[in-house]
Amino acid sequence: MSEKRIGIIGAMDEEVSKLKDCLEHMQVTTVAAMDFYEGSMSGMNVVIVRSGIGKVNAAICAQILADRFGVTAIINTGIAGSLKNEINIGDIVLSADAIQHDMDAAAFGYEPGVIPQMETSDFQASRELITIAENSCKRVLKDISVFCGRVLSGDQFISDKQKKDWLTENFAGYCTEMEGAAIAQAAYLNGIPFLIIRAISDKADDSAHMDYPAFEAMAIENSVLLMKEILKEMNESSMV
Repeated sequence: MSEKRIGIIGAMDEEVSKLKDCLEHMQVTTVAAMDFYEGSMSGMNVVIVRSGIGKVNAAICAQILADRFGVTAIINTGIAGSLKNEINIGDIVLSADAIQHDMDAAAFGYEPGVIPQMETSDFQASRELITIAENSCKRVLKDISVFCGRVLSGDQFISDKQKKDWLTENFAGYCTEMEGAAIAQAAYLNGIPFLIIRAISDKADDSAHMDYPAFEAMAIENSVLLMKEILKEMNESSMV
């Protein structure tokens, strides 16, 4: 068994439920109204938790993983809206970096997304974790396109084309969701490697309300399959 301990954060009950069903030797600890499921999966020590929706829940969850469970890497999985025409429903986006698109200190002279008094606002994902995830996608999700690019996060569900165009013009994002960049910031501050994995469930425009229910189940199924393969490769390699 690897001495590494991987924190896996999901935002939805359905996804976390499927992941924890794969755990061996499971123990449950409740902190800040969140259930943390410790155990082993694919030969790795893991802690699986549902953060809840939004950046505050996500950041608190990541900090607990750092403080209470001593995780050596954090992977955040879930679904997102595409911001590029070529990224379609069912595709996978891996974070190159992550930015909070709703951070706005323009009154003090800052560009959109810039966090005042921090050295960086675009948090870089682990190159090693990206490589592992890319390799894993090629093995278990052969018919799905995989992209690596910027993940945008904000406490907003994006469902209109005007907002989507603004995000694309200002941030060059690949997808948008509600947790990843907050987890990335917490991981950065704690010196923990991270990766955000998003399965595309909608196009983040006026069609979002029609696409979301139909594709949510498929997105979760693919995410769980990919996570098991990523952990298997992490166990077999010396990376991260």
